[in-house]
Amino acid sequence: MPVDMSGQIEDLALKDALSERYLAYALSTIMSRSLPDVRDGLKPVHRRLIFAMHQLKLDPRSGFKKCARVVGDVIGKYHPHGDSAVYEALVRLAQDFAARYPLIEGQGNFGNIDGDNAAAMRYTESRLTEVAEYLLRGIDENAVDFRPTYDGEDAEPVVLPGAFPNLLANGATGIAVGMATNIPPHNAGEVCRAARHLIAHPQAPTAELLAFMKGPDFPTGGELVEDEATILAAYETGRGSLRTRAKWAREEGKHGTWVIVVTEIPYNVQKSRLVEQIALLLTEKKLPLLGDIRDESAETIRLVLEPKTRAVDPEMLMASLFRATQLESRFALNMNVLDAGRQPRVMGLRDLLKGWIDHRHEVLVRRSEHRLAAIAKRLEILDGFIKVFLNLDEVIRIIRHEDEPRAALIGAFTLTEVQADAILNMRLRSLRKLEEMEIKTEHKKLSAEQKGLQGLLASEPKRWARIAEEILEVEETFGQGALGARRTRISSAAPVVEIVAEALIEREPITVILSEKGWIRAQKGHLAEGTELKFKEGDKLAQILRCESTDKIALLSTNGRVYTLKAADVPRGRGDGQAIRLMAEMTNEDGVLKLFLPDPGQKYIVVSSAGRGFILPGAELASERRAGKIILVLKPGEEWAACEPVKGDHVAVIGQNRKLLVFPLEQLPEMPRGTGVQLQKYKDGGLSDVKTFALSAGLTWRIGDKLRVETKLAEWLGARAAAGRLPPNGFPRSNRFGVDE
Repeated sequence: MPVDMSGQIEDLALKDALSERYLAYALSTIMSRSLPDVRDGLKPVHRRLIFAMHQLKLDPRSGFKKCARVVGDVIGKYHPHGDSAVYEALVRLAQDFAARYPLIEGQGNFGNIDGDNAAAMRYTESRLTEVAEYLLRGIDENAVDFRPTYDGEDAEPVVLPGAFPNLLANGATGIAVGMATNIPPHNAGEVCRAARHLIAHPQAPTAELLAFMKGPDFPTGGELVEDEATILAAYETGRGSLRTRAKWAREEGKHGTWVIVVTEIPYNVQKSRLVEQIALLLTEKKLPLLGDIRDESAETIRLVLEPKTRAVDPEMLMASLFRATQLESRFALNMNVLDAGRQPRVMGLRDLLKGWIDHRHEVLVRRSEHRLAAIAKRLEILDGFIKVFLNLDEVIRIIRHEDEPRAALIGAFTLTEVQADAILNMRLRSLRKLEEMEIKTEHKKLSAEQKGLQGLLASEPKRWARIAEEILEVEETFGQGALGARRTRISSAAPVVEIVAEALIEREPITVILSEKGWIRAQKGHLAEGTELKFKEGDKLAQILRCESTDKIALLSTNGRVYTLKAADVPRGRGDGQAIRLMAEMTNEDGVLKLFLPDPGQKYIVVSSAGRGFILPGAELASERRAGKIILVLKPGEEWAACEPVKGDHVAVIGQNRKLLVFPLEQLPEMPRGTGVQLQKYKDGGLSDVKTFALSAGLTWRIGDKLRVETKLAEWLGARAAAGRLPPNGFPRSNRFGVDE
């Protein structure tokens, strides 16, 4: 603090003070803690760990050093934070189930996939892996900028040279202030192939890159179950949700028994917690198809799942577990990183690869310039050696007898100051062994290298070709063998398996009986027409539905909602049954339009009492919610009046005013829900009945037991929302078309 400010008090609004300080904290968190750099894929703590270990010479060929020593150097020189936080970061870089390509090789207890912690840092040892060496390649050749450390006593790299595509290969996760990042690991070989394709085709779209880089490759394996469109959208925008599942197989036992064996689990799922979760759900009887679970894991994962009975379908058993447990999890893709200008930005796959290869281009230029400067300096010295090597005696004489040997050498042999200093600094034995052929051979070799580097710096295509060669070397080094083999299987979007509690229900025919006052029950078997049924006093039959115990029944209510009832849940017996309002959240004012078994592949025409309607896909007539799902949006005083399967190409509608209108079916929109459009215009009243039919076959209606067909309909054909005309002679006075047989 300046001396003249000491003791002064400045008035500042609390809002302004908090805003300023919180902004400073937010920027610090974003820039210096939570988000990785697109160029090397590292956060500051990871970068400082690797650089500190490099300074300690802990390369893959050296011995191990205690992690406490490494952590001490990191927090003492570069990262002024708690030792436990630094050690946890070190441990994660060494865990092969957390990092796809570990940057640190650990010796000792570094934790396990069950979630057990690593041993204390005084017990464990570490050194860098070959992957980390590639990240550091060129660090001593002016490849990157350095900045002072927090105490100003040393220097640290702003970013590592990053010859290995660490950001995509190892991924990253972090929570900053107001933003977060979550990048999955990928296969390094695939990333390198995609990067080389981008170098060859700079305008390549994301879809082309994904032909090389299929998707995430998690260290714990598993299976990615998403369609190509979802994966493409996620990698184009940098945001998305990817579904991953455990890898499993059916294993046969004796006497027809079998078990499911899980060998790989989703990324970032702790096995012990997963087993506890399944065991708890099993105890709570929420997994009716599962009989037992055993953890037989050793060095590899082996979870054994026993079905309740041999009759259980394995696919259905796993579908129930995927829905209820972490055997299926979602990876929330959020590729938010710091770009080359240190600005946080969500990038797509193409931008991430471009950021990495542009950094490699800058590193190549800087390393080449650094090497050129070193070659120029060495060539200057070699030129001086060539000038003096035939007159070594004169050189020795000058050094022995001249008071100013440097100036004398410069004058006698026309040397530069650098050349004179090099000669004076040589050891006598080196001077004695100086040979012309060695000097000229080295000079020729360095001159050729100099010319090659100058040509490289002068040609951008040559530089990109060199970068492609370096990336190919990384691909061949890390994209093959056990480390480079893809672990996560990429599958198409998993089909929805209908679950599952019904799987244990015995499949049998039943008849569902609904009374006019809303009492529902079921009886075993399909009752014949005319079977005598008993009801409460004043009540009578409204509808019977023949189905099976495993079916799901659609209940259409006059309030415009559809409810799904499980046939197995309908009370059995010859009693009065149960009030239907206890099975579906309906008010006393809501009535039942009909019960039926919807066909997902069929389309239906739905119409309100006011004569508005639309075409509804059959798949929409299902609801998992007790409160049902709104299908028809009604206005006050209206009810859901009709829901009939679409058959044919025309619609016949008759109103309470006894006017009949026929119009083409194509004039009705298809939608999953809504108010619909007007089918027929009414001055008074509303809809009586509606029917779809094939115009070529004619319009039918029922009078008593007879079915009448009318084919001459030109008089009633019109456009939707017209008023219509009186129906043909003989049309029922009930204004109903009746049921075709």
